[in-house]
Amino acid sequence: MDHKKRIKILTGHFGSGKTEISINLAIKEAKQFSKVALNDLDVINPYFRSRDVGEHLKELGVELIAPKGILAQADLPIVSPEIYRVLQDKSYRVIIDVGGDKDGATALGQYYHHLKDEDYELLFVINTNRPYVSSVEGVINTIREIESVSRLTVTGLINNTNLGSQETTAANLLQGIKVSEEVSERLNIPFLYTTLSDNISDPEEFEAFTNINYIKRFMTLPWEK
Repeated sequence: MDHKKRIKILTGHFGSGKTEISINLAIKEAKQFSKVALNDLDVINPYFRSRDVGEHLKELGVELIAPKGILAQADLPIVSPEIYRVLQDKSYRVIIDVGGDKDGATALGQYYHHLKDEDYELLFVINTNRPYVSSVEGVINTIREIESVSRLTVTGLINNTNLGSQETTAANLLQGIKVSEEVSERLNIPFLYTTLSDNISDPEEFEAFTNINYIKRFMTLPWEK
């Protein structure tokens, strides 16, 4: 995951896996830079939030910006004003985990004037096993909606098509790659890479694939705890 921009913003449809990628990016950045902040701007999904692993991130050198105290688990559209501090402080590397599709991107839009002239990349995470983004047209429509409400431009695509660590197959991954490549060609947005859990059930099945970044899974559903 070679991202050189100081500010990395991840978005995608609900269930795309962008939070997992955001956490992995933040941890990798913390190995190279002294000041790294992960901003949990997901005001949509109450189940997968980077704030749920806040203590672990702190131990690894990542500052988590998210509602604190009783508000941390509130299913409310609450964002922390602390983001302005790390956006303005050029010594920080910043990862922003944005809520799913256009509704989540609306929260991002309020920072437009603070981001538009910054050194940022807006990455759209694709999981073709999710509703509405299972086709090229679905992905393109979602990207256009996000760009419209955020007023920012998507600069890269990440394929994270999966069915969980134990059920993902090579066919699943290939489908996601094909959709990502076509979206990339039609919108002229670079297709950066594919992500895959480092706990995949049958690693040998994926040995033929190139441009794969393995990530650690941190998020679990309530019934998995």
